[in-house]
Amino acid sequence: MAFWAGGSPSIVDYFPSEDFYRCGYCKNESGSRSNEFLYFGYNIYKISMWAHSMTVQDYQDLIDRGWRRSGKYVYKPVMNQTCCPQYTIRCRPLQFQPSKSHKKVLKKMLKFLAKGEVPKGSCEDEPMDSTMDDAVAGDFALINKLDIQCDLKTLSDDVKESLESEGKNSKKEEPHELLQSQDFVGEKLGSGEPSHSVKVHTVPKPGKGADLSKPPCRKAKEIRKERKRLKLMQQNPAGELEGFQAQGHPPSLFPPKAKSNQPKSLEDLIFESLPENASHKLEVRLVPVSFEDPEFKSSFSQSFSLYVKYQVAIHQDPPDECGKTEFTRFLCSSPLEAETPPNGPDCGYGSFHQQYWLDGKIIAVGVIDILPNCVSSVYLYYDPDYSFLSLGVYSALREIAFTRQLHKKTSQLSYYYMGFYIHSCPKMKYKGQYRPSDLLCPETYVWVPIEQCLPSLENSKYCRFNQDPEAVDEDRSTEPDRLQVFHKRAIMPYGVYKKQQKDPSEEAAVLQYASLVGQKCSERMLLFRN
Repeated sequence: MAFWAGGSPSIVDYFPSEDFYRCGYCKNESGSRSNEFLYFGYNIYKISMWAHSMTVQDYQDLIDRGWRRSGKYVYKPVMNQTCCPQYTIRCRPLQFQPSKSHKKVLKKMLKFLAKGEVPKGSCEDEPMDSTMDDAVAGDFALINKLDIQCDLKTLSDDVKESLESEGKNSKKEEPHELLQSQDFVGEKLGSGEPSHSVKVHTVPKPGKGADLSKPPCRKAKEIRKERKRLKLMQQNPAGELEGFQAQGHPPSLFPPKAKSNQPKSLEDLIFESLPENASHKLEVRLVPVSFEDPEFKSSFSQSFSLYVKYQVAIHQDPPDECGKTEFTRFLCSSPLEAETPPNGPDCGYGSFHQQYWLDGKIIAVGVIDILPNCVSSVYLYYDPDYSFLSLGVYSALREIAFTRQLHKKTSQLSYYYMGFYIHSCPKMKYKGQYRPSDLLCPETYVWVPIEQCLPSLENSKYCRFNQDPEAVDEDRSTEPDRLQVFHKRAIMPYGVYKKQQKDPSEEAAVLQYASLVGQKCSERMLLFRN
């Protein structure tokens, strides 16, 4: 019998039926039979289950096997059968270095905060809606139906009684009020020494060849080096760079860069101070997803209004499909049980909203899960009026920096999960730009650097990334009888439960569930059977 050290165990309701969704990635909605798995235009094939409750460790293990959640709806794409395979992708924040395009976004935000500068022209954003994709988010009717069917009021009481009868401790830890306020401070304008480029203007001369009466043409780079040398000589006329020339370098060579000129880190670009007379103030608040939390409750109305504005403007959703019920089910309901272990991060584990407050108003909300090994991005919605700030990219960089911050206290928390990577979909390929990153092998569930995966993905949509032909899933279900079942208010191993069942389809469903969640989770989680 499994043992749950405090709190309540994960309880899931597994649905073995084939779920088809209209693909939002390849936009194949014609209903053609070109794909053998296309079913009236629905060609995303997923297997799903409903999570009544879930520990953060169980969900960590599930996403490391390709599962993801939208609200309490937990699903896994059938990779070799869907038209657009969705590979779990994670970034390694400890080795992450922002690219030029990333720095551009951070500097753009800085200029807006410091001087109110709005970039000219249109700026296409990259929303970090990694989990609630078009295929899942659009099917509100299915999720609402499952929620109604699976919302058993007495379920938690039954589990408590069952655990108490076996001498288990089922008391839940009291939730702590969590609030992390990150005052954003941007890069100071005009700090440091700007680099100057020198243009050599020449007057066209008749005929061909160089004008011998003029000095030879020099590159701007050489001119800059010479100016730097002269400047150093003026500062130290006695030495005249003796040490530098003694090493055999000609006087015009540029001296080695000082430490202050080293590339700035992600934190340097984000957390430098703004001028006192800055035009705007940006504050990032970490709020636990719980109506018992006063900060979450007080900001709910504003957050919901922002969600509706985003869905209608960016995803063209009808307003009547963006009600409070849908918003709550997808982005405010979470199966994750909040945990605050002494060796964990100060904010604890669980589901959070990272709210971006600009001058006292929410302009973006990043929905994230903080798990034992990672920060997992769930969704982002933002004010379309601020699309020029590239808030999708900006929030991803902030979440990477946040992961690095959590790592300082909790060393095993060292990854940033970005949801699914779809190589055949341009709007999802941008996630591969956050390097270094890894993709999850769909057969052996090991992480493989994305650079090794891309050549294979160019040739085939579905790939096994593990190059070892002998490798297998190390956590595959080998002892299904040890799987834990919750049936008639009692917890029992599947080996006991199956003796009471005569329906052959029931055994097939349970064995499929065990193979998908793996041996560890099958022994810890309770599979609800009615």
